[in-house]
Amino acid sequence: MTDLFEASGIHPPDAPLADRLRPRTLEDVVGQDHLLGAGGPIRRMVEGGRLASMILWGPPGTGKTTIARLLAKAAGYEYQQISAVFSGVADLKKAFEQARVRRAAGQSTLLFVDEIHRFNRAQQDGFLPFVEEGVVTLVGATTENPSFELNGALLSRCQVFVLRRLDEAALDQLLIRAEADADRTLPLEPAAREALIAMADGDGRYLLTLAEALFNLTDGDEVLSVADLGQVLQKRAPAYDKNREEHYNLISALHKSVRGSDPDAALYWLARMLDGGEDPLFLARRIVRMAVEDIGAADPMSLVICNAAKDTYDFLGSPEGELALAQAVVHLACAPKSVSVYKGYKAAVNAARETGSLMPPENIRNAPTKLMKELGYGRGYQYDPEAEGGFSGANYWPEGMERRVFYQPTDQGHEARVKERLERWAELRHERASE
Repeated sequence: MTDLFEASGIHPPDAPLADRLRPRTLEDVVGQDHLLGAGGPIRRMVEGGRLASMILWGPPGTGKTTIARLLAKAAGYEYQQISAVFSGVADLKKAFEQARVRRAAGQSTLLFVDEIHRFNRAQQDGFLPFVEEGVVTLVGATTENPSFELNGALLSRCQVFVLRRLDEAALDQLLIRAEADADRTLPLEPAAREALIAMADGDGRYLLTLAEALFNLTDGDEVLSVADLGQVLQKRAPAYDKNREEHYNLISALHKSVRGSDPDAALYWLARMLDGGEDPLFLARRIVRMAVEDIGAADPMSLVICNAAKDTYDFLGSPEGELALAQAVVHLACAPKSVSVYKGYKAAVNAARETGSLMPPENIRNAPTKLMKELGYGRGYQYDPEAEGGFSGANYWPEGMERRVFYQPTDQGHEARVKERLERWAELRHERASE
């Protein structure tokens, strides 16, 4: 019976609100105008009357399943749906055979595969001949980055379209539709309405589920504040998977906010990751890395502070120790930036690989034995702390290798003073070499 309702575009009166409000045309889909609006790539396909195989990539509740169903309807294709979670090889073979029969009768098939990334590589390869022959037009839906989760061969035969997380305007539009369906407004203060939208975290289906719960739990006489809303509804856990792309997106956002000297954004991304259940010691390691990679010698204390933050978290644990990580992040974001040490080390590594067999000059070779001393090891070595000005200007480079400059300090922070010293030493070295 449910299938008959869905086929007709009508939903039974006892269906969940999210199902009752499922869009009936592509124009009803909210938040994806970049794909479905005038000039959008999917809109152009529909207007041209021919669909290409595609992957719809986006977070939950953004309309992937709905778009696939409406595409089939708009283009006159037979819609067939399977889920990678519940389907196996036998289900795929059956779907392909049914599509082949339809094709022989002149009917095209849109095969929608939900959670397509859950199929293994061999199963994904099984789609290739049927997509190539045009037996099916494949529309795969995934919440994971297709570049990591789907075979290159399959990706090359599909267009990838990115669905956006629903913004506040799109979510508010869904609430207006929900209120029209219920024939009453949600009993919320303006701030509570905003909080409800924020609670959905860009997921339209979840927002409608929350709205339905509010309609069922309230009689409309009482208007709820933000505090009241929190008591009536449970807070949703953040959409965050420590082992998936979101993990890498957020740590990248944290690192780049620090590198970009934005302490407020850095604190936000740190809080997002901690609130999502990220291992604080993983964050501590990344924070130490930021200190040596992006701050470097411009503020040498950054490394000390970051290591201290890691030790503090080890000592205090959560939640108190998280404040030490926050302090380190703010310090890094506000510190002068320099990658001179980072770049200098990389250049030195390349030079070492090129000249790895060259020996140090005799004056700085170790001479623990009489024979080594007789061979000249250590002869003429000058002890710099006792030299004039604490600088001898001696040669420390391998024999047969000219001096190179790897470390080039900036004018930022502590490095500005280092730069002055190095320039003065270079002058002295030149003077003493010409004497």
